[in-house]
Amino acid sequence: QVRLVESGGGLVQAGDSLRLSCVTSGISFSITYMAWFRQAPGKEREFVAAISPSDVYTYYATSVKGRFTISKNNGKNTVTLQMNALEPVETDSYYCAAGSIQMIYPRVTGDWLCWGQGNQGTVSS
Repeated sequence: QVRLVESGGGLVQAGDSLRLSCVTSGISFSITYMAWFRQAPGKEREFVAAISPSDVYTYYATSVKGRFTISKNNGKNTVTLQMNALEPVETDSYYCAAGSIQMIYPRVTGDWLCWGQGNQGTVSS
């Protein structure tokens, strides 16, 4: 059974940081693309960041580049998203996603295979 369990969300002030983690089981983590998406109520889920199985390639949404960092720990089957300089508009539910060994379009929501339950991050002004 595939499980993706996010943690690390919470309430912070504008300009602060949050670190999200996603522990996985039931997948071949070391050969799987991983990603983070986010979604606000009433809006579509949007791409935030992705990382290739070998950590060679990382992808970021333009709005977070330079502030967010995605990383993998293959030994712990965990993917992490470090978010710095957060803004109130980034108050969202953050979702971990698992893909496949090759992702041609990692920014496309529909190409990802498994999802976590979501973890709320709230940024106050």
